[in-house]
Formats: sequence, C-alpha cells, structure tokens
Amino acid sequence: MNVESFNLDHRAVAAPYIRLASEKQLDGGSTITKWDIRFKQPNAEALEMPALHSLEHLFAELSRNHSDKVIDFGPMGCQTGFYLTLDGAPQWSQVAELVEQTLTDVMSAEAVPAANIEQCGWAASHSLVDAQREAAAFLAAREAWEQVWA
Repeated sequence: MNVESFNLDHRAVAAPYIRLASEKQLDGGSTITKWDIRFKQPNAEALEMPALHSLEHLFAELSRNHSDKVIDFGPMGCQTGFYLTLDGAPQWSQVAELVEQTLTDVMSAEAVPAANIEQCGWAASHSLVDAQREAAAFLAAREAWEQVWA
C-alpha cells in the first residue's frame, strides 16, 4: 500500500515508542523525516480527544523552542499517537531528546496555546490536565521508547 502506516503490523508493536516512519529525499536534495510518536497501544487504548488535541497544540508550539527543524506535529486519526515531521534526517537519539524536552515543557505549561475560538477550530475540546497526564505517562516510560516491537 502507498501509506507507510498501512503496511505496519499494528499487532506487532509495543507502545509507547518513537519510530522512524519514513524518510523522503526531495528534488532539491534535502531530506524530510516522519516520526511515529506512539503514546498508546494500537487497538487496545486511545488518547481521549481533549488530551490529544491539547498535546497537539502544546507540542506544536513548544517543540519549536528546541528545534528549528520541526515542520509539523499532527495527531493520528486512530488517536494512539502523533506524527512528527522534521527537516533533515536526525538520529533517533536527537528526536528522543526533542520529544523529552518538549514534553517536559508540557508538564510546566499553565495553558494550552491557541485554545480559543479565534485560533482553534474546536476550542471547546481541550484539557491541559489530561494532556499533562498523558505527557507524564509517556515521559515515565522513557526507557521503552526505543523498543518498537513486541
């Protein structure tokens, strides 16, 4: 299939983890990478929408304080994690450091950025408390992030 995640056996992975999902060489010679930041075990659990939505806003904003290589941070439709798209081909350890720094920032955030009707398309669907709970759980499993397969 054309979509990388459709070729992933979701029964064979063990969340939480960080996995290189794809690397693409652009015509101009630069590279972009897409990273699977999996918070929840596929087909067993999911992030609740207010937590997912708030994590998306928080990570998208705060990650850029640590890296100018962040292109996008978006939720998976299955609500089990996110895709982090970066300019370049960083090592796994560099991505893990970016994720750790950003989620540490999430833990001390006092508000969800742009969680208002002017800047967000569904401003009522946010929870800083739930986002911080999910960030804390992911951070607590730091030693498992490199182990993708069950």
